Amino acid sequence: MRKAWLLISAVLLFSPVASAAPFLVGTWFGEGQPYDKHEMWMAQMMPNGNFRAQFRSCIKGQAHDQIQTGQWSLAGDMETITTFTVNGKPDQFTSLYKILWQNGKKQTYRYMTTGFVYTSTRVADTFELPSCETIS
Repeated sequence: MRKAWLLISAVLLFSPVASAAPFLVGTWFGEGQPYDKHEMWMAQMMPNGNFRAQFRSCIKGQAHDQIQTGQWSLAGDMETITTFTVNGKPDQFTSLYKILWQNGKKQTYRYMTTGFVYTSTRVADTFELPSCETIS
């Protein structure tokens, strides 16, 4: 058991993403377009630099979900998200965000393409997006 813990600790400690940005590792929840409660998302940021994000649009009470997977990295206050798949199909694109504020539980950042400012909150790894019925 101790050897397994040491191995896990070594992997996390020497992972460039985890050592550079441990405050980003975890699961984050936010609303889609700023202040639009009908758009929401949840992103799982792994310590190895991979991510999985679920986006949900609620249209007339119906959920329309999209799953994206890819990699993330941080250089200074700039976070780069490179998506490799959308709903399991190859679709590569890169998004750049400037982190404006972060305290480990909440973060505010700007999507550089549109200038939109988003806020997300750390949630439990078991968190699930709310149903559309609860927000409609």
